Amino acid sequence: MKIDRTRLLVVGRAVIVGILVGVVVSAFRWLVEAILEQWRFIYYQIGHAANWPIWLVGTIVGMIGLTILVGQIIKGDPNVNGSGIPQVEGQLAGQMTVNPFSVLWRKFTAGLITIGSGAMLGREGPSIQLGSAVAQLYGEKRGYDARDTKLMIAMGAAAGLSAAFGAPVAGTLFVLEEVYRTFSMLVWLGALTSAVVADMVSVNVFGLTPVLHMANLHALPLIDYAWLPLFGILLGLFGYVYQRATLAAPKLFAGLTWLPRHYHFIVVFILMLPIGIWLPHLLGGGAGLILNPTTATASIGLLALILVIRFAYSTLAFGSGVPGGIFLPILTLGAVAGALYGAILVHFGWLQSTYVLDMMILGMAGYFASISKAPFTAIVLIAEMVGSMSHLVAMAMVALIAYLVVDFLGGEPIYESLLARLRLSDQLTELRGRLEEMTIVVAPGSALEDAEVRQLQLPKGVLIQRIRRGAEEQLPNGDFILRVGDELVLLTDEAQFGKVWDIMQALNREDR
Repeated sequence: MKIDRTRLLVVGRAVIVGILVGVVVSAFRWLVEAILEQWRFIYYQIGHAANWPIWLVGTIVGMIGLTILVGQIIKGDPNVNGSGIPQVEGQLAGQMTVNPFSVLWRKFTAGLITIGSGAMLGREGPSIQLGSAVAQLYGEKRGYDARDTKLMIAMGAAAGLSAAFGAPVAGTLFVLEEVYRTFSMLVWLGALTSAVVADMVSVNVFGLTPVLHMANLHALPLIDYAWLPLFGILLGLFGYVYQRATLAAPKLFAGLTWLPRHYHFIVVFILMLPIGIWLPHLLGGGAGLILNPTTATASIGLLALILVIRFAYSTLAFGSGVPGGIFLPILTLGAVAGALYGAILVHFGWLQSTYVLDMMILGMAGYFASISKAPFTAIVLIAEMVGSMSHLVAMAMVALIAYLVVDFLGGEPIYESLLARLRLSDQLTELRGRLEEMTIVVAPGSALEDAEVRQLQLPKGVLIQRIRRGAEEQLPNGDFILRVGDELVLLTDEAQFGKVWDIMQALNREDR
């Protein structure tokens, strides 16, 4: 019998990665869920019973202290800011270099504070980055080369999402579809193995019940599928708005020139205070809100209010730049949007109230698919998190329509857009001299024709400023496919203009 030693070696490494990541991410998840979320709820209850002015002053002082602590932690390493998923994508694309130990301890401690405090941020992005950091650290300690270390990072990312959400298949798909963007045999084998092992570790801590298990689910009747196309369109529009708002969110803090960037979370802390006092169940990533039975039975007005509050606060929290993800907040917004859509249909007698829960499930899948532009991951993720396979066709329909709407509007995968923002400052730093524009017109039969922007092998220190197609101008977009006649406007250093010109002309020869 012939044994493929390479695959066995990958599986063996993946098992170790799965165990290590499972332990780290399960500890992170347990501290956030079992300790900090319970403590936060009790703390706001104490506020109602305690001496009000003293409690309020003490709370604000505590918020300032925690902001300073978080700021000092993240100040030493900008790679711990935000979700962490764009940084992992950048590593796997060879665009970023990360210190795994620095990311590991800084992300863990700062993430506990920001997410545990009640900010509308998710644990899944940090969990993915924590998983990749653990795997990278292990690979470097073992002396693996760059190619094997990248494979380890992909394994760690899949294991991180799996342990965070109890979704090993979705964790694997997310790495293949969104993060690594390759279906290599070794990548999917290693990612799936590490994800399954990490899930086995996490279920020993949290049990076998799915993260978003919903009781009393009923299959949506075929006649009610008529309402799904419109729902998909609305989710796509809503998802596009969320993409634009999230990318613009850092500008909301632009006026705080007197306050260093790493202390901007104090704004989120202060604005979060009234929500904690009057509506504490709205705080946090949102899993509790999704699972709360009253969400599916709430009035149209209350659901609309929750949707606006969650949208505004989660966008603001992410825009502050502190460690925390948008994965779970996106799912929460999708679930609330589904409940709102279902409530409206019920109000007019077009849907039985029994099926509002189904609309919440479809809302999560469609909204995540529209924002991440990873529909396969969205469908499998929600199926695993809810623990039901009876909605696959309906989820596929809503997710596909929402995806197409965002694609038609020119929306980009959110994590890819965030990575581009991270890379922009690095690229501009590399262009130290006098900057010059260079225009390349895509020739027929060249390597540039029909190539996606993300596939372009541009020289170091070259930035795509814009792309002209006829009378229209497009911003750089990884999904954008170049056509004959498109004008690429590049920005490069004057000193290397000639060298870059020669390289681009070679790529643009009509010899393909």
